[in-house]
Amino acid sequence: MSDVKEFIRETVTTHPVVLFMKGTAQFPQCGFSGRAIQILKDNGVKKLVTVNVLEDDEVRQGIKDFSSWPTIPQLYVQGEFVGGSDIMAEMNENGELKKLLDGSGATA
Repeated sequence: MSDVKEFIRETVTTHPVVLFMKGTAQFPQCGFSGRAIQILKDNGVKKLVTVNVLEDDEVRQGIKDFSSWPTIPQLYVQGEFVGGSDIMAEMNENGELKKLLDGSGATA
């Protein structure tokens, strides 16, 4: 499990915006992941790394342990856990998400 934890830590700290999701950005495998991708696209995110948790059960469980958050998708911006699709939607509505994403350099 430490290899998985290291993979997660390295992924979220070396990329400005990372979404752990079910499926891919091109083909989300659940509605919540699809909603998260759409929110990021609507905010102009160009530099997005996605991790398909359906490809690896250890990563799927590992990300839940890493964040102490039970559901997927999970958004990380500049190494910090932001939340799932509901939190993303709420932050999107009040403008917080746009500020956070613009500040990450991922929308340039």
